[in-house]
Amino acid sequence: MFAKTFRVKSNTVIKGSDRRKLKADITVTFPALSADELSELVPNKEELNVVKIYTHKGDAVTLYVIHKNPLFFELEKRLYPTVYMLWSYPAALPTFRTWPPVLQKLAGGADLMLPGVVVPSSGLPDVKKGDCCGVTLVNNRAPVAVGTAAVSSAEMHSLGMKGRGVYVLHTYMDHLWAFGDKSGPPTLPYADSDGQGLNGEEYEVSEDEECVEDEQSPGEAVIDQVCSGTEELSLMEQEEEKGEKGNEQEEEEDDEKTPQEIMDALLLQCFLHALKSKVKKSELPLLTSTFLRNHMFSCCPSGKQLDIKKSSYKKLSKFLQAMQQQHNLVRVKELTKGVESIVAVDWSNRELRSFAAPEETDVEVAPVQDAREGETLYHPPEITTLYSVSARLESLFLDSKKRKGTILQPTEVRDIVTEYVKKNELVDENNKNYVTINPTLCDCLLEKSEYQEIESLKWDDLFSRTLGRMQECYQIVFPGQAPLTKKGHIEPIDIAVASRGSNKKVTLIKNLEVYGLDPSVVATALQHRVQASSVLHPIPGAKDKVLVQIQGNQIQKVGNLLLDHYQIPRKYIQGLEKAPKSGKKK
Repeated sequence: MFAKTFRVKSNTVIKGSDRRKLKADITVTFPALSADELSELVPNKEELNVVKIYTHKGDAVTLYVIHKNPLFFELEKRLYPTVYMLWSYPAALPTFRTWPPVLQKLAGGADLMLPGVVVPSSGLPDVKKGDCCGVTLVNNRAPVAVGTAAVSSAEMHSLGMKGRGVYVLHTYMDHLWAFGDKSGPPTLPYADSDGQGLNGEEYEVSEDEECVEDEQSPGEAVIDQVCSGTEELSLMEQEEEKGEKGNEQEEEEDDEKTPQEIMDALLLQCFLHALKSKVKKSELPLLTSTFLRNHMFSCCPSGKQLDIKKSSYKKLSKFLQAMQQQHNLVRVKELTKGVESIVAVDWSNRELRSFAAPEETDVEVAPVQDAREGETLYHPPEITTLYSVSARLESLFLDSKKRKGTILQPTEVRDIVTEYVKKNELVDENNKNYVTINPTLCDCLLEKSEYQEIESLKWDDLFSRTLGRMQECYQIVFPGQAPLTKKGHIEPIDIAVASRGSNKKVTLIKNLEVYGLDPSVVATALQHRVQASSVLHPIPGAKDKVLVQIQGNQIQKVGNLLLDHYQIPRKYIQGLEKAPKSGKKK
């Protein structure tokens, strides 16, 4: 369900009544939790946020977030725990065990098939069809996935442990997990770890599995069991495609690695490949962001996706720093404030010289502009105008318990004002379109010169005056990220034309970062669109902001790129009216 990015609709602090309802729902859904554990899990005085999201398939889901970690998610009025919650309370759900290589497939969106379930000496947990359950690994009882039982425990045995076992909804390493602090599962030993089997446990393995051979180890046998029972895991297909014994051994080695180790290896491979076959000395100094997008991404093998956030480095700057300090492959410098560039490459380095590029990626890549402009990675943020209660209006919002600084949606403001008017019976009896001004409304909404003149206001005027005397704010939500709320107006992307020496025109673009756009990527896209050179300049006094400068009056082209390709709403772009007017020459 969360294998792909989701869209955040709203993020609000939970109300007291909703907190009590949540606690009641948790008690009913997870009876194994004690009263003390429930109080630890959802403390009365800790801030708890309710985040409403839409998954990539359009499902409406509600998240309950505390200390920046989602603890529960609600789908179709049913409450489920996240892995963060289960790591603290692993006994809250019945769990099924599986092997570590299977986790990578579950995180990719697969369900847990019964051939992949490891049966301990104590037997399977007692579940009914549709019961909420967790998935653990054989060497750790900290749950790594949450779902619902596809069949009951009795049916699992009657089916000979074949078919689907658990419909998986959420896993460690998916986008719901990434919405939290991205911590890893704790190491929790099993209570029954005194057996003599693999990893200190005894397991029952079905004798009738077709893939199991006598000379295989238990781990290899179970991987083959998974092969025989599930298309989603597709391990058998991968082995058939590879065909060669050497490649099969390499696949087994990859399965033994953690997803983070696999991403680290892919990152290093793409890095060495890009240096050896893509980067030319004439390109140096080369922006690090340009190096990643235009060179490393193009070296990623087909069927794989390069994602630095899933590596142990987390950031490109840390990875390049390691390549500089540990391998002496490159030298990175901050040529302009906040913008790093690769200034030197040691092509004589033994590790680089001995690197052999994989055959499947050793092909001519598409031009940069086609690769970047065809991308689907960027999604415009969702921007919402909000209003903060000011000191002057606090008395108007007092009945609703909204103190100074409380941030509200415009609809919430209208509802609160409407409720205040009705509660105090201020609707004009002769004309329902007017509201009588009482002392509170007078102090909050009228100027001193109006105190003796205005006795009533139209509803629209009442609402507009209220919003006009509140502090304007905005909330910006990028897909898969927590909402950011800031005071004031959001800065628009500013496009301007300036003159440089000899009356040459240049186009300047700033504030791209506010909308999650990489200035170097936009500059590269524009270069290929207009066939003109571009440069980046740091903006004095603005931390982490860069100005894009491109030759000529390119406002029309810049506007088309932002509006059509990046889908930035026109109201957030300033300067489009300065584009040169096109007309027919006579």
